[in-house]
Amino acid sequence: MQRFLELKREFQHLECFCKGTVLRRMVKCGKDYCACRDDPAKRHGPYFEWTYKAKGKTVNVKLTPEAMPVYRAASQEYRKLKLLLNSLERLSQTVLRHQAKMPQSTSRDGS
Repeated sequence: MQRFLELKREFQHLECFCKGTVLRRMVKCGKDYCACRDDPAKRHGPYFEWTYKAKGKTVNVKLTPEAMPVYRAASQEYRKLKLLLNSLERLSQTVLRHQAKMPQSTSRDGS
C-alpha cells in the first residue's frame, strides 16, 4: 500500500499536459524553380506542428517556434501521466486481488 501512496503523490508533481506529438517539418514549396524541389537540404522550415487524435480524427495545429517547447514539454508530461496511471492500475489490481482473498467483516462498525 505504501507504493500506491507514493505513486499517488507523484500526481502532484505533474505539470500541464496534453496528448499528442510535436513534429518538426521541413517542406517543399511546390514551385518548379525553387531549390527545395531537388535538394532535401534546401527545404523550407523548420515548421512545427502539434498532432493529436480527437474523435477518431487526426488534428494538426501549427505552432510558433516559441510555442513548440511548451507543447513538447506538455506532451512529455502526458506520457508521464499515462505511465503513472498504468502503474497505479497494476498495483491496484494486485491490492484488490489480495483484499479479495481476505475474510470480509459484515459491517464497518464491528457489530
